[in-house]
Amino acid sequence: MEVQPLCETVTVDGGNDPFAPTHWSVIIAAGESQAAPELARTALAQLCQTYWAPLYGFVRSRGYSVHDAQDLTQNFFAFLIEKKIYARVDRQKGKFRSFLLASLKNFLANSYDHAHALKRGGGSELLPLDENRVAEAESLFQTQSDSPPGTGEDRVFERTWAETLVRGSLEQLSRFYHTEGQEELFVELRIFLTGSADPLPAYADLAHRLGIQASTLRSNVTRLRARYRAALRAEVRRTVDTEAEVDGELRELLRVLTTT
Repeated sequence: MEVQPLCETVTVDGGNDPFAPTHWSVIIAAGESQAAPELARTALAQLCQTYWAPLYGFVRSRGYSVHDAQDLTQNFFAFLIEKKIYARVDRQKGKFRSFLLASLKNFLANSYDHAHALKRGGGSELLPLDENRVAEAESLFQTQSDSPPGTGEDRVFERTWAETLVRGSLEQLSRFYHTEGQEELFVELRIFLTGSADPLPAYADLAHRLGIQASTLRSNVTRLRARYRAALRAEVRRTVDTEAEVDGELRELLRVLTTT
């Protein structure tokens, strides 16, 4: 069965709306009708890759070791896919991340029973353990160690969720600029998206160093910011059911990133 539409992402330079169907809407529709199970499994597996780090961080925040957290996160996703938990989702209850977190809490509460109910290696063909993903997830979790004392497990999940979406958007931009032969420009201008402890460079100084006009640099930065907003919106759009929900999730993402 053709699954290419599920892999479609926003073109960071604008263009036609690429959002239908979304991963989450396909999963919900499959749960309601039991139709196209291959599409639902593929969509769910792709979203699980995005959410591996936030859920791993949640498990780690409960005191599990790195190795145990890896196993539990993998087992959770295998359980989610093999047991078709998505078929129980209520369309009116919305957010994929809320569904995932509630499902994970239930899984951890019954992890022994669930683990023994799975087939050996269940779900692994759709979600193989990637060492790079594990390392990145642990790095994101460790950044939460600077959070204020008493920071709850849900907060760790939210922060890692937000950071994961930001990283995914930046990676999409990096690939785009690489394809356009402008990778060095992206490296130089990325600071205008991510910021740093130091002040942003003056346009005149940076333009002189890059050998371009200050007006050209301003245009490049404006274009980069627009592309970043489009990429971030696309990352969020994959995980909600309707376009109307995207703005709310973006506001939530901003709240999470700006709340100390």
